[in-house]
Amino acid sequence: MAKIEIYTKGYCPYCKRAKALFAQKGVEYTDFEIDKNPELRDVMIQRANGGHTVPQIFIGETHVGGCDDLFALERRGKLDDLLSA
Repeated sequence: MAKIEIYTKGYCPYCKRAKALFAQKGVEYTDFEIDKNPELRDVMIQRANGGHTVPQIFIGETHVGGCDDLFALERRGKLDDLLSA
């Protein structure tokens, strides 16, 4: 199972939606809450090649992007392959 990391804010509905999809799939992830740990925001932006909105999702070495990108992978049937890599 690939390592999943997601940068979020507590009040973000897109973050909650992305985490709900991971929960539905029964996969564990590491949640970096940048509203509680603002020093992680710069780390997130650097890892996401300038992406500054939340969520920013990483599966293994792949930067997935945000919630819409995650659900696009799911619709195309590619998310499970990425998760199992």
